[in-house]
Amino acid sequence: MKRLTLISALVALAAGSALADKVVNIGYSGPLSGGAAFYGKDVQSGLDMAIAELNKTGIQVKGEKVTFKLVALDDRYLPNETATNVRRLTSQGIDIVFVPHSGGILTVQPLTGRDPEFLLVAYSSEPKILEAKNPLTFMLPPRFDNYFQPFVATQMKAFGKKLGMIGTTSAYGKQWAEGIMAEWQKQGGTLGTNNGVDYNTTVDYSSAVTKALAEKPDVLFIGGPSQPTALVVKAAREQGFKGGFIVMDQAKFEQMDTIVPKSYLDGSVGVYPTILFPGVQVFVAQYQRQYKKIPTSEAGLNYMGMNVIAKAMELAGTTDDPKAIRAQLNAAAKALPLGKTVYKMLGVTADGHADAEFVIASVKGGAYTKLRLNKVVK
Repeated sequence: MKRLTLISALVALAAGSALADKVVNIGYSGPLSGGAAFYGKDVQSGLDMAIAELNKTGIQVKGEKVTFKLVALDDRYLPNETATNVRRLTSQGIDIVFVPHSGGILTVQPLTGRDPEFLLVAYSSEPKILEAKNPLTFMLPPRFDNYFQPFVATQMKAFGKKLGMIGTTSAYGKQWAEGIMAEWQKQGGTLGTNNGVDYNTTVDYSSAVTKALAEKPDVLFIGGPSQPTALVVKAAREQGFKGGFIVMDQAKFEQMDTIVPKSYLDGSVGVYPTILFPGVQVFVAQYQRQYKKIPTSEAGLNYMGMNVIAKAMELAGTTDDPKAIRAQLNAAAKALPLGKTVYKMLGVTADGHADAEFVIASVKGGAYTKLRLNKVVK
């Protein structure tokens, strides 16, 4: 009798195992501590939200039910730690890895084609990511050189021709600064000294702001994660600066205006708030209910990115072949259900770039006005 009971239990256990979902781990290496921690956690929240919904709805890949699990590692915004984390993740059999900063992305891109191969999902607007022509990269945001011409033209016309520089000194920030300075001069403006600081470690921005304002700029270039960027604005306004701000796309107005009075942001140009895009009401409501904060593009684009990856797996019939999944990204983006789209996404280009909508804005009287673009760089 005992023998029959044991056999029955083993049969039941085997049947249960056969019915168990296949668990697919998704890697993430980003800043979860330090000055950029809020930024890194915003990215992670979008991935977590997408994965929770996918697991609740359930997807099947080649007839097999799949459950996703996010494996998130802190790299403190340091590219060398990103590389260490990615090696650790891929050694565990993880084939998809999200990284949200250009220094880390450019460091690990050469690793994608090695054994083991993996698909790198890049959340950064750095054009060099695309210029690397890496066949296993999927870049989510619009490239930042789209912003240079309209930002400069708008601010030079409104405030004057002298630009002060207080951007972050990350690899990404340096590339942004170089692009803005070149465009500023191209349009006939003059430059002050570059007083960039590390937004990830700096606590008091008063000294850098004082140095920049001593040269009497009409406009200040600022930007890094939203929270420290707001502190730069605060220091500048409290030291009497009346001019405009060019705000790098990493910083988001909807987060900055929770730290400083909205009036401090008047005269700024930057990225249009996600919560104001048409058709995002359901996503915003669900996100705020779950995370008790305002969603930005960090959450929105990574939420969409994870959904595109899941759909590409379905279309490719595999969860562990990065090349096959990459080959289906365009079809997956076009097939994404309306309920999973935060921004309009027309597809994914041949070089792995999400062809997603983006809007830039100026701030006046606490309201956001959309700026017209003269060109769009794909």
